[in-house]
Amino acid sequence: MSKLRVLVACEESQVVCIAFRNKGHEAYSCDILDCSGGHPEWHIKDDVLKHLNDGWDIMIGHPPCTYLSRAGARWMFPKAGLLNEERFLKAQEAKWFFLQLLEAPIKCIAIENPTPMKIIKLPKASQIIQPYQYGHNYSKRTLLWLKNLPLLIPTEIKDDYIPYLPSNTGGKKKGQKYHYTTITQKECSKTFPGIAKAMAEQWG
Repeated sequence: MSKLRVLVACEESQVVCIAFRNKGHEAYSCDILDCSGGHPEWHIKDDVLKHLNDGWDIMIGHPPCTYLSRAGARWMFPKAGLLNEERFLKAQEAKWFFLQLLEAPIKCIAIENPTPMKIIKLPKASQIIQPYQYGHNYSKRTLLWLKNLPLLIPTEIKDDYIPYLPSNTGGKKKGQKYHYTTITQKECSKTFPGIAKAMAEQWG
């Protein structure tokens, strides 16, 4: 196995970075925040767009999804279908950043995000994955956009699982069972270790 130079864009948790390091690759997380994964020597604290031409073999990208995700549709159309133009502008900025990663001059690319709103018009995703396909007892629909990488193969499918997050505010009122009662945006965006391990094993 040859050692790869791996960039994990917009990751401060270092979950994916460490998974690739465990397989012997030269992986670095990159984020404007300090890393929380315990290895600052493997972290580039900077705007990732400044580092796309640094000779990477593969990039795993986690661009911010706050203004792209379908979960935010109720804020995009807060009043009877009336578009929130300020939020839509922020969504267009987020889309631009997303596409900068997807179209980066790196041979192999995987971009991860939740299901986007149709109004954003992101390119069609390559694959939909769930944590319960990789050893976790949760559902959390995640999309992958892939460039020169194979589809990620499930490694350990769990039949008994609950939503990681409530499906919406109505889900809470209906007594829907889910893992988190409160969760920060940072916690919500972390990659599940089982998925990170599969990425490192199958793409490394």
